[in-house]
Amino acid sequence: MCGIVGTASVIASHKREWLAVGRDAMAHRGPDDIGEWWSEDGRVGLAHRRLSILDLSPSGHQPMHLSALGLSIVFNGEIYNFAELRNELVWLGHSFQSHSDTEVLLACYAQWGTGCLSHLNGMFTFALYDEPKQQLFLARDRAGEKPLFYHLDGGTLYFASELKALMANPALPRKVAFEALDCYLAIGFVPGNRCILQGYNKLPAAHAMLFDMRQGSTNVWRYWQLPEYAENSDVMDEGALLNELETLLENAVSRQMVADVPVGVLLSGGVDSSLVTAMAVRSSSQVQTFTIGFPGHGKLDETEHARLIARHFGTQHTELMAEPIAADLLPSLARQFDEPIVDSSVIPTFLVSKLVRQHCTVALGGDGGDELFGGYGHYSRLQRIQKQLGVIPRPLRNGVALGAEKLLPVGVKGRNWLQGLNVDLGNGLPLVLHFDATTRRRLLAAYPGRGQEAEALLHSWIPLHTDLLQRATRMDFSNYLTEDILVKVDRASMLNSLEMRSPLLDYHLIEFAFNKVPSRLKATQTEKKILLKSLTSRILPPEFDRHRKQGFSIPLTEWLKGGAVRELFAQVLRDSQCSFDAGVVDGLLRGQDKGRSNSERLFSLVLFELWRKEYGVTF
Repeated sequence: MCGIVGTASVIASHKREWLAVGRDAMAHRGPDDIGEWWSEDGRVGLAHRRLSILDLSPSGHQPMHLSALGLSIVFNGEIYNFAELRNELVWLGHSFQSHSDTEVLLACYAQWGTGCLSHLNGMFTFALYDEPKQQLFLARDRAGEKPLFYHLDGGTLYFASELKALMANPALPRKVAFEALDCYLAIGFVPGNRCILQGYNKLPAAHAMLFDMRQGSTNVWRYWQLPEYAENSDVMDEGALLNELETLLENAVSRQMVADVPVGVLLSGGVDSSLVTAMAVRSSSQVQTFTIGFPGHGKLDETEHARLIARHFGTQHTELMAEPIAADLLPSLARQFDEPIVDSSVIPTFLVSKLVRQHCTVALGGDGGDELFGGYGHYSRLQRIQKQLGVIPRPLRNGVALGAEKLLPVGVKGRNWLQGLNVDLGNGLPLVLHFDATTRRRLLAAYPGRGQEAEALLHSWIPLHTDLLQRATRMDFSNYLTEDILVKVDRASMLNSLEMRSPLLDYHLIEFAFNKVPSRLKATQTEKKILLKSLTSRILPPEFDRHRKQGFSIPLTEWLKGGAVRELFAQVLRDSQCSFDAGVVDGLLRGQDKGRSNSERLFSLVLFELWRKEYGVTF
């Protein structure tokens, strides 16, 4: 895990100082080594911060070069099948000077060109300069575990692992992109084909880009996509599917346990992390597990569930008990997030990452299980609602939806669901919107005409599948997982210089889940994660509770009832320079005090304001 930043241009750069500043703005991503390199003609600059995981020697230093072929690379992430690729490349005539996966990646490109991407199993972003072809090749892994931002200014391309590295260049603009802000307020994150800053982009997951330094032009393409569901899978034997799932998961965990530094597991006690722990024990006789608890908060405290799994598998288990967050933690997190996300679970993710880093440099987690195998509650609710809506006339649905919007205050339970009655159920959007279009327009009243861009974009996400669950899981995998969950995990862990790995996002498992597992074995109107829970019956202790579902969350509502966190929220949102309408904000705060569910909405506004002020972003 590392941080990369660089530039390529049709002309030589005369301002090079910003590159080192941008690199060091990501010092948390790589405290072990730094590197910077410029091409002889001054048209390409590559810089790197290294977190040493494989081959801890200086041989793994970046930028790395294959001088005989005029190739140079900066790379962030891990190639889990690098050992197999190395053996294949040696057989094809390549030789190696190190034991790093970066050198293997260079050789892959030398052998297969941009087609090397189909050979890689890992989480990664990289930028590879091919001097003979005068082009820069950039790519991002299939699930989007590793980030890559870029900005094209005339004939010059700038790129980095984090947006803050690009903002270190004083010549680049810092203005809010309203469409991205509208999406953020609607769903809690900025979509992959948008960026919170005008003129900037994110390279989407499973995409690659070539920058032609002769023309100053870019070519972006998708190199991988989710497989279609194979209809003949409906008749596949459930036992055969279960056997294949167990084998794939065991292989994925085994691959991701490989490192030259200590590796641990984040154990919440839920289905996903418990299965990862079980498989980790098959690969190593000494496994360290870590969990975070919230004493006095009932179901939010999962320490007992995690303790059960740790005892059963004999892991070296460590617990962290979280207290109400210090008010100064939120500004620190806002500074870390290049684009704010409305996910308060970033707080426990940060806290447990901080704990783990005291013992390990790498940790495995259970991210991806919900999207692949039907774990979210709205998958069951959508199926129940679909059945119910068939008997409600459309005019009545429209009337109820309009009445809910006008008569029910924001935060009243069920308001989002009632508002969603007037749309066709293609996904779970009506169930998860933070602010509806009317409220967003009111929040952005100082900017007339804004607050209405998100809906068309969001509904364009809906995959063309007749199966409701196929549509919902595919949309969540391609959007919510990539732009919320994985962003949260990457930034919160890297702030502590911890590499997080997600075995459930091994692309073999992804393709298995979407190509072979029928919806009936994912979620029904009453059950979730059906196939995955069948696997728990095989390998987890009998007393494990397979029916509970508790996300990685915090008691934010309780913390907002008073104290420093409540004061911080009020201070930020009632500031005269706040971007959002004071009347709407006061209504949200009063509603929260009356027991409405506005904590995440308030969290979204506070995080955006803290972020905007930290980086001097204007409208």
